[in-house]
Amino acid sequence: MNLPNKLTILRMIMIPVFLVVLYIPGLGMVGNIAAAAIFILASITDFLDGKIARKYNLVTNFGKFMDPLADKLLVCSALIALVDFDKVAAWIVIIIIAREFIISGFRLIAADNGVVIAASYWGKFKTTFQMIMIILLILDLNYPFSGVVNMVVTYIALILTVVSLIDYIVKNYKIFIEGSNN
Repeated sequence: MNLPNKLTILRMIMIPVFLVVLYIPGLGMVGNIAAAAIFILASITDFLDGKIARKYNLVTNFGKFMDPLADKLLVCSALIALVDFDKVAAWIVIIIIAREFIISGFRLIAADNGVVIAASYWGKFKTTFQMIMIILLILDLNYPFSGVVNMVVTYIALILTVVSLIDYIVKNYKIFIEGSNN
């Protein structure tokens, strides 16, 4: 097993650890910082595994499947927990998760047609802002205008989620149409 795949597996293992730390009662800010640190480390493995796989030609079928799955599990788990803690509205999380299901469906249809669809810049911006949003909401820092900053970052992440979905559909709708004709 190569290093990028080991990093993906490490990210998968970090998800339940992140959730346990986040949910341990009574830790307060220490627990928030620990959970945010685990989330940040898991996010870094996301960045590193793809970079290493492409640079050293270590792309595998396992990595193609598991890397995006690990990313979605990490972000969706964090977002659902944040809904549970009343840090983000459920409707925002539903939109973000729905986008992930729609894109996954498109990718399955594309793969069935022998087409690999790479992530767009909009998708990368979306992921970056979602991760920043999650970190800010986990930390729940109390500084002047923190509520405004968290709200702005959340809405930017939401807007980028919708824009990246629209961009993805516009660029790839022919694959969906061709796939539905088979």
